[in-house]
Amino acid sequence: MEDNSLNMSNRFYPLPCMFTLASSFCGFYAIIAAINSEFKTAAIAILVAAVFDGLDGRVARMTGTTSKFGVELDSLCDMISFGVAPGVIAFLWALHPYGRYGWLAAFLYVAMTSLRLARFNSQDVASKSKNFVGLPCPAAAAMISASILFCNFLGITGEVKHISLLLLVYILSYLMVSTHTYYSFKEVPQIKVNRFQILVGFLLLFMLIAAEPQIMIFTLFLGYLLSGPGFALFKKIRHMKKSNLPLRNQDR
Repeated sequence: MEDNSLNMSNRFYPLPCMFTLASSFCGFYAIIAAINSEFKTAAIAILVAAVFDGLDGRVARMTGTTSKFGVELDSLCDMISFGVAPGVIAFLWALHPYGRYGWLAAFLYVAMTSLRLARFNSQDVASKSKNFVGLPCPAAAAMISASILFCNFLGITGEVKHISLLLLVYILSYLMVSTHTYYSFKEVPQIKVNRFQILVGFLLLFMLIAAEPQIMIFTLFLGYLLSGPGFALFKKIRHMKKSNLPLRNQDR
């Protein structure tokens, strides 16, 4: 089967690359903010980086300016914004009190991000599935940022020490290289639902986020985080029910 990546242009297109570099700028700024113990600012910078990361590919596809150069640049910038930056932020914010175990957890997160990106870049581009295999690294980084914002909402500022945050970093590291399926939102699902109801639903969701952004952002990303294992568990239970069905019919 022909590899679509071979047909991709090697030209440099400034417009999508500007969004990609803006994402890496936000990631680098997040590191500087974390070093200065401005963790809320760092968390917001990572979320903004995720927005720019989502825009660069869409801009490239809309303008017909996709290129191999852009793909490689995107991966390198993702490593900064969603690998190194969240790892440094997590260490300075919550992992530092654990000493060796803390910085090893931070390194594991960075290493798993690099493996996640390498696997994504080397996967079969001809695959019909539009979903992600493993938790996308922008979502993992956003989960760390959402946790910081949620703690800030609870009045917990500065460095924190709680075993759940150490476990969160390990869980995120595992999920990025797991085989759990995560929805990509690249295509709108064909669901027979009234469009007016969809509009009202989005409006209500927007109002909830605007009313309590720190709580809602944390809730949304936590729900997305759990969707991969949850979907895998649902498929396993469904498969077990189907496999037991013939046995029950034979007993009758």
